[in-house]
Amino acid sequence: MELLANPWFHDVVSALVYSLAEGHASSHAALNPPYNDLTRFVLRQHAQMPDYLRAPMLAVTIGFDLLGIMRTGHLLHSRPAAVRAKQIAAWKNSRLSIQRDLIRYYESLATLALYSREAQRAQSGSLRESSRTAGVNTNQVLSKPAGELRCETAVIGSGPGGAITACLLAEAGRNVLLIEEGPFHPLESCAPFSLEEMLWKYRNGGQTVAMGRNKIAYVEGRCVGGGSEINSGLYHRTPPEILERWRKEFRVEGLGENDLHPHFEAVERDLSVSLMAGAPPLASIRLQQGAARLGWKSLEVPRWFRYGHAASSGDRQSMSKTFIPRFLRAGGRLLPCARVERIRQDGSKWQMQARHKTGGLRIEAETLFVCGGAVQTPALLRRSGISRNIGDSIRLHPTVKVVARFPDTVNSAEMGVPAHQVKEFAPRLSFGCSISTPPYVALAMIDHPPYETDVSAVWPHMANYYAMIASESRGTVRPIGRFRDPLVRYFLTENDRRVLADGFAKLAHLLFEAGATAVYPGLSGGPQLRCRDDIAKLPCVLPNGLASLMTIHLFSSCPMGEDKLRCATDSFGRIHGFHNLFIADASLLCTAPGVNPQGSIMAFARRNALHFLGLL
Repeated sequence: MELLANPWFHDVVSALVYSLAEGHASSHAALNPPYNDLTRFVLRQHAQMPDYLRAPMLAVTIGFDLLGIMRTGHLLHSRPAAVRAKQIAAWKNSRLSIQRDLIRYYESLATLALYSREAQRAQSGSLRESSRTAGVNTNQVLSKPAGELRCETAVIGSGPGGAITACLLAEAGRNVLLIEEGPFHPLESCAPFSLEEMLWKYRNGGQTVAMGRNKIAYVEGRCVGGGSEINSGLYHRTPPEILERWRKEFRVEGLGENDLHPHFEAVERDLSVSLMAGAPPLASIRLQQGAARLGWKSLEVPRWFRYGHAASSGDRQSMSKTFIPRFLRAGGRLLPCARVERIRQDGSKWQMQARHKTGGLRIEAETLFVCGGAVQTPALLRRSGISRNIGDSIRLHPTVKVVARFPDTVNSAEMGVPAHQVKEFAPRLSFGCSISTPPYVALAMIDHPPYETDVSAVWPHMANYYAMIASESRGTVRPIGRFRDPLVRYFLTENDRRVLADGFAKLAHLLFEAGATAVYPGLSGGPQLRCRDDIAKLPCVLPNGLASLMTIHLFSSCPMGEDKLRCATDSFGRIHGFHNLFIADASLLCTAPGVNPQGSIMAFARRNALHFLGLL
């Protein structure tokens, strides 16, 4: 059925993309037709989206086209652009979430692709082979593995938890195989936050979503180095009050500040965690100024950047630049492009059923560390019949965004992600500045159609800001039948929705104090705010289904601790009921930490690996 519908689907997508791009393109000389490149990008993204969503998306898209016959006697994609635009507007403002979601999906992708054209012209757009192998012992990278592999220790997943675990075990003389589902692209292979990075390094092309009454978009890395290759490198230690809560409520041993201090210090040294060498970006300065005028606490967050004498912008660090090369130099073997589909215990050993791009694989290990992240780790374990306290308690940092417009310049193409945050209300609520390249400013403005065409002309005066909460909600991760991708479900409590609405209001107040002339909240049908008095127009409780919610922080799906009624692993990552099966990733965090979790993930991975080796 899907194969028969594909040519038709292509035509409908092309018509949708053309209609959605028209309003933007007419406002900027660089954004002119043809739109074939936009259509190809959208179709490629549809092919990458979670497999259980592809057929429904195709069916609803065809349904949109069929509606034209009922109203005009012709398929909608064959009608003039003005007729299509009218129907698109009706669905965008529909009371039915399925219609709103369809238009938002295509508009988001078309907007990103359209505003990325100019940036792509400035990039080579191709992998630099010289950087692919720089500093890496490629003899230890298995590009054409044999059908069967054996090792002493296997580590599934090469993100911060897996890379540090594999590196320390290899440096201790263990025979370690590090398995990664995604490809091996170096950090420099594409521009950060570009379409190329989305296609090459993000799982499902960045189209993953936690389902519920309020859908929450999230992203996962799917490449060697995992999330460290696609994030902004902001770094926090776990707040002491959070460690104390985990110690008491989940009975986690070895969790005092003194216990973790040497692990935080070691990670910070290995990743060159430091403050900026030069002046902060103008968007950051605005955030600081607003906080200072209100008497709110703000700070510069350290980042994984190495600063030299030549460039104040610094050199971003990641697993592929630090722990992965160390792992390979220590004799570890890296197997990229290999998805482990199931694991099973065979006597004292673990058998892994995997699929490499060259074919099926069987991998045997004496000890197994699962480090696929807060979604993929519980999905793999549950597919393999291991389910006690697995995937029952995933938590997020739900986040809302606003665009602020200032009378003077605050943005530039080189700004990146500013490193300042406002922590006056933490851990309940935190504020910061997000990626604000023209594609992402334009994406944030699709909730405000009368003003979205301003972006191409005035984006240097605009920046994206966010309000992030430490949610009290929990969700689940479940594999679905024969589908490849797991289903994540997450339902915000009313209190969470109240705190997010408060985040909108406080953030707008902060930005007006910083000199903003307009604030555009990420709220479908929401008001444009022109002054402080307009803040009263915002809802007191976030309405279901109308906010543009996202997160880049997921954790707690397999919490650690000695309370076996609620914890999946012991205090050091060993899954309860097994002696040679471990977890070492964000799954272990007991609740939402209220800060970027990767500092916590890496410190726990180091602590747990040394405990496994008997060095603690």
